[in-house]
Amino acid sequence: MTPLRKQRDYRLLWGARTVSITGSEVSKLAIPLTAVTLLTASPAEMGLLTAAASVPALVFGLQAGAIADRLTRHRPAMIACEVVSGLAAATIPLAWLLGILNTPWLIAVALVIGTAAVMFKAANFPHLAVVVSPAQRTEAMAGLQASYSVATVAGPGLAGLLVQFLTAPLAVLAEALSFLTSALLLRSIRTQDRHEPARSQGMWRDVVEGLRAGATNPVLRALLGAGVTINFFAMTYVAVHMLYMVNTLGIPKGLIGALIACSGLGGLLGAWVTTRVAARFGENRVLLVSVLFFPLEILVVGLLGGPLWWKVGVLAVTGTLTGAIVVAFSTCMGAITLQEATPELRGRVNATMTFAVQGVMALGGLTGGLLAEWIGLRAVILLSAAGIALSAVWIWASPLRPGRAGRHPTPSPDHVP
Repeated sequence: MTPLRKQRDYRLLWGARTVSITGSEVSKLAIPLTAVTLLTASPAEMGLLTAAASVPALVFGLQAGAIADRLTRHRPAMIACEVVSGLAAATIPLAWLLGILNTPWLIAVALVIGTAAVMFKAANFPHLAVVVSPAQRTEAMAGLQASYSVATVAGPGLAGLLVQFLTAPLAVLAEALSFLTSALLLRSIRTQDRHEPARSQGMWRDVVEGLRAGATNPVLRALLGAGVTINFFAMTYVAVHMLYMVNTLGIPKGLIGALIACSGLGGLLGAWVTTRVAARFGENRVLLVSVLFFPLEILVVGLLGGPLWWKVGVLAVTGTLTGAIVVAFSTCMGAITLQEATPELRGRVNATMTFAVQGVMALGGLTGGLLAEWIGLRAVILLSAAGIALSAVWIWASPLRPGRAGRHPTPSPDHVP
């Protein structure tokens, strides 16, 4: 079997995602800076701008999965999403140069790009099954997870340089160009893009069928429960960790960016290790072990003390390890989901998981902020560590655990390229 690194179409798919995500990382800095420094946005407007990125997943996420399952070809929809996003992003520097840019414009662009991203993800998940053979899906998932790690490492630094030399609105051009480059790379893929569309029973019934599949399949239910638990408590931690790092641990602001980059480097390491470990021991065992390490970094942050050099060193090590663990878990979770969901339900199952996992993030962030006002920063961090540890219960009590009844590892019927 040809290694993935030598498969032209997978390289194009991987390159498209890496370029697109890196451009998005640039905009995460450039767009808020535009709102704050040039448009003097109010706190309420900044809140709306921040929420605009996640609202489409909540409003449109489940329907996107149903639409993806109805498509005969997924790639044209993916290309269209990237083109729409690129054109929307390009309106920001254009409007700024014309003197008509305002905060509602930024919010509208964020909503358009967010909606396109939701549709893209819904189509991309089943499309991967066409480009990559079943035996190589875990490795392919690891490679795509590595894209996010590359973007985490390269994106913020690139954003800083572009904002410094081009100003924030013009830096958004990098995002626009990244989307359009991604569309061109996707268009160059030659693998036949054919999918047997699911028979539609109406949008609502199609959505319910996807929800039912996620809730009734014991493996998918365990993955869904673990994902929701992890993201809820991770966001309660994220809501307060910056304040805690700066005000309680005394970490210099300039070093926080370097510590975030450690997580990205860990993700690259995790992508490389996961394919080899999963090939030897199986995705199930990787999940069972990796989920046990999720509380580690949060617990260390909550208990850490000592001189600055010690705190920074420990945080760098745990951040790198956590980055690797997150990629290992996400990779195997995606591979198992692709295996467990039948081909006609893949778009909806993936959309159901995305909807639940992303939807709970806003609730977790709000909970963390409110709890900190009541019980303090350290208590919230320790509570987050305890809460995220509960995700192990979902995985270890499921058929994913060796020896438990009900696990049927036989892959679903598939087209093998």
